[in-house]
Amino acid sequence: MGAAGDAAQSFEPVRPKLKRVAYRMLGSVADAEDVVQDAFLRWLDTDRAEIASPEAWLVRVVTRLSLDVLKSARRRRETYVGPWLPEPVVEAEPDLDDDVTLPLLIALERLSPLERAAFLLHDVFGMPFEDVAASIERDTAATRQLAARARQHVHEARPRFAVDRARGLAMAEAFHDAVETGDVSVLQAMLAHDVVFTSDGGGKRPAGPRPLVGAEIVLQFLQNLTRLLAKNPSQFVRYGMINGLPGYVTLEADGELQTTALEIGDGGITAIYVMRNPDKLRHLEGTMQ
Repeated sequence: MGAAGDAAQSFEPVRPKLKRVAYRMLGSVADAEDVVQDAFLRWLDTDRAEIASPEAWLVRVVTRLSLDVLKSARRRRETYVGPWLPEPVVEAEPDLDDDVTLPLLIALERLSPLERAAFLLHDVFGMPFEDVAASIERDTAATRQLAARARQHVHEARPRFAVDRARGLAMAEAFHDAVETGDVSVLQAMLAHDVVFTSDGGGKRPAGPRPLVGAEIVLQFLQNLTRLLAKNPSQFVRYGMINGLPGYVTLEADGELQTTALEIGDGGITAIYVMRNPDKLRHLEGTMQ
C-alpha cells in the first residue's frame, strides 16, 4: 500500500467525526467538507509515524481550519439578506451522536469563534480541556473560561421539553397536512402562543425579512401560504429529522427544494424554521428519495 493509501486507511475511520466537528463549527455542509478534505491533504503530507493520536491531531487541524473559515464567514453574514439559518442536515434515522439541534446551532452563531470551538469540543465532543486548549492555541484556564461563557449563552437553546422522535415526526406530518389542506383549526391547536416563524431565502428566493412572532401572526401567514399552495402546489419529498428537529422536505413549484423543521415544546410548536436558500439546499439534491 502506498503513502496515499496508508494515509486514507487511517483517515477514513475519523472522517465522520471530523465532518461533525467542522459542520457544527461552520453551519455549512459544503464548507465542512472542504475543511475535512484540506485536513486530509495535511495528513497526507505530515510525518504520521510521529503522531501518537491521529484522531486528536486531525480534530486539532479541523478546528483551526474551521476557525480560519469562520473569520471570512462572519464577514459574509454581516451583509446576509434576511435571517440566517444553518444549512439543513436531513436524517431519515436518528443521530445519536449529540444533541446539537437547530436552535443550538443558531445560538452558536452568536458566539465568538473561540467560544464556539471550546464549547463544542468540550461540552459536545467530550474532549479534555487540555486537548481543547491545544486545538485552539490557548492555555487551559482561558479555554475553561471560553467554554463557561459559551455555556451561559447557549443554555436557553438547550431543549427543555424532550419530544419522542416518533411523536415529533407525527406532529410534522399533521402540520404538513394542515398547511396543505388549509385546516386552520388544526394549525391553531398546534401552535404555541409565542411561536416564532423564521425563513431563510438568502436573497435568492422569497422569504420573510425578519422572523414572525406570535400565534396570531404566524397563523395568518400560514393561511396565506395555504392559498398560495392551492395555486402553486408543492410536492412532498419525505419526513425526517432536520438538525435534530422533526420536519419534512418539499419540492416547491419553482423547482427548488425546501426544508421545514419544527421545534416542539409542552405548549405545542414553538418555532418553525424554513430553509429556502437554494445555495444551502444544493447538497440535498440527488439524495432525497
